Amino acid sequence: LIANGHSVLVIEHDMDVIKCADHLIDLGPEGGDAGGEVLYAGAPEGLLDLKVGHTVAALKTKLAQVHRAPSAS
Repeated sequence: LIANGHSVLVIEHDMDVIKCADHLIDLGPEGGDAGGEVLYAGAPEGLLDLKVGHTVAALKTKLAQVHRAPSAS
């Protein structure tokens, strides 16, 4: 689809998918009546500058796990 000039919009909670996205739109700060505001729109790296939100907290945790040096055995 993308190769033919179309957009693909995915609603996703899997951090492995989110960290590989070209563009993110993070809605929140909560769900339902307490949400629906655009907290962030842009490249995944920029989301890390956000101070609030469940997505940024989960993404920071995921990236910390990926960048941790393996333990010596």
